[in-house]
Amino acid sequence: MPSTQQGRTLRKKEQQMAKPNKIKGGEILSRMLAEEGAKHVFGIIDGTYFGFYSTLEENGIALISPRHETCAAHMAGAYARLTGGLGVCMASNGPGVANILPGVAVEQAEGHRVLLITSSRRTGISYPERGGTYQYFPQVDVTRPMTKWSCAVPSIDRVAELMRRALRISFTGRPGVVHLDVPEDIMNTTYDLDPTWFRSPSSYRLLEPLAPTTTQIHAACRMLMDAKQPLLHVGSGVIHAQAFAELQETARLLQATITTSWAARAALDERTEGLAHMHYVDAVAEARTKADLVLVLGSRLGETDWWGKAPYWAKPSEQKMIQVDIDPEILGNIRPIDLAIQADCKTFLQALNKELERLHPSIPSHRQQARQSILQSTQKRRQELDKMLQDHAIPMHPAHVPVACRDFFDDDAIVVIDGGNTSIWAHFFHQVRTPNALLGTPKMGMLGAGVSQAIGAQIAYPQRQVYCIIGDGAMGFHMQEIETAVRNHLPIIYLVLCDKQWGMVKINQQFALKPLKTLLMKSLSPEETINTDLHEIEFDQLARAMGAYGERVADPFGLREALERAQSSGRCSVIHVDVDPTKHMWAPNLKTFKDMHQEPAG
Repeated sequence: MPSTQQGRTLRKKEQQMAKPNKIKGGEILSRMLAEEGAKHVFGIIDGTYFGFYSTLEENGIALISPRHETCAAHMAGAYARLTGGLGVCMASNGPGVANILPGVAVEQAEGHRVLLITSSRRTGISYPERGGTYQYFPQVDVTRPMTKWSCAVPSIDRVAELMRRALRISFTGRPGVVHLDVPEDIMNTTYDLDPTWFRSPSSYRLLEPLAPTTTQIHAACRMLMDAKQPLLHVGSGVIHAQAFAELQETARLLQATITTSWAARAALDERTEGLAHMHYVDAVAEARTKADLVLVLGSRLGETDWWGKAPYWAKPSEQKMIQVDIDPEILGNIRPIDLAIQADCKTFLQALNKELERLHPSIPSHRQQARQSILQSTQKRRQELDKMLQDHAIPMHPAHVPVACRDFFDDDAIVVIDGGNTSIWAHFFHQVRTPNALLGTPKMGMLGAGVSQAIGAQIAYPQRQVYCIIGDGAMGFHMQEIETAVRNHLPIIYLVLCDKQWGMVKINQQFALKPLKTLLMKSLSPEETINTDLHEIEFDQLARAMGAYGERVADPFGLREALERAQSSGRCSVIHVDVDPTKHMWAPNLKTFKDMHQEPAG
């Protein structure tokens, strides 16, 4: 008997022999995706693009179907983020496109390279609409403001041309969502094949990343070598460029201190000397204010980086800045810079490291002293935080969950973090030990996205462990995707921290309503707040109902054994974790988080 792959190859050859000069419009897309190396498409089937998805398998592409189109976008985004490649999702005209819009907004905001392919009603009755057309709405008009590019295909002879343009835009500049809308009749009709439709990617887009000039590298080296106390500030551009080893080498060569944006936390091993972890706020401020030169790598210096302003950074008159970004609109946008370099972060760091190695710069001892100061500052804060782990009450303190996971899972396990206060607890007590092993939605804070991001991560890396720490409120958005993980045999472990309240909203609401009583009592009764309390969902029972392994735990001493049983099941698993609602609500540095949304005084 032939293998499954042999059977697919045989069927493909038979189909090509049966229609050597014929092709469905949708197959133009699938064949072009195959040329780009796509291996997966995320989306829900529908007759309006049967000519597309029915030809995926014969072109070596697997279709992964969620239970909701929004989740298809999140799966594609996670896949793109982790692999550095293209994530592809699809949605059918009308309600399918309407359902995927939240995911489109999030993946564009997070800067993930996603190609969205949609169907639309047949040509002649849409664009412009005739009036009263079933399942029609202006899909391109709606998606255009929330994507890099959105376009409707008008005819079969332009499918390949516009697909090439979509792919070219996908791989140009800052990653984001690109949308191609194809009428159902073009998708499903069989046409005479035009060989000129198909070309190698090198014929329509650049395959080599954008490199800096030699002059720019020499100038950057001089500035970095002359600096007394340089700082590397790392943004998500480093992750998109997969520049992990290069960043580590640059830090070693320069003996520089390092900070990251929230989105770039997974850019390097957090045991790296000189790193001021993002959640050690005082150490981060010390590193940023004392630096006389900052090398900004793929970061916009956004709101949660205090806009690059004093008093959280030194003033521009006291601190020089080199900014490297693939997007020229980012350069110098927030504050004046001394050297602007439009380049891919990986190619820049490779060239910089090569030049630094050639020059063998002498590193002043005070740079090492600065790194030691950062280490001492972070260790002091770590000791303060870890005191919470001495709390072994039932239901458990939320700090135990990320620590138990960190100790249980492999260092290269991919963790997805989702929720309000749950995200804060998870971030403050998780340590990144392998670059590119952390997912979330740091810009949008999109509740529920993590359920699907974990699926996209497991599809991208089937041999690695994947787990998701998520709040019960966030899990309630897309808990149906547990069945998707079960159906696709994905052994993801979800840990749902259950406090039966909108905790982050509740604590802010309590301070707004009764600040003194909140300080004294720590929590108000349901009658004293406005719609912040929830009824219980038994997530372990829900998981079992969908074919997953389910367990419930409230004792911190029982958490590791629950993880062991979940992993031993070999299935998607959901552990319902009862956490103390009041302790969960008082997450670390909430005041700092709120301050970040105010304009700095400097």
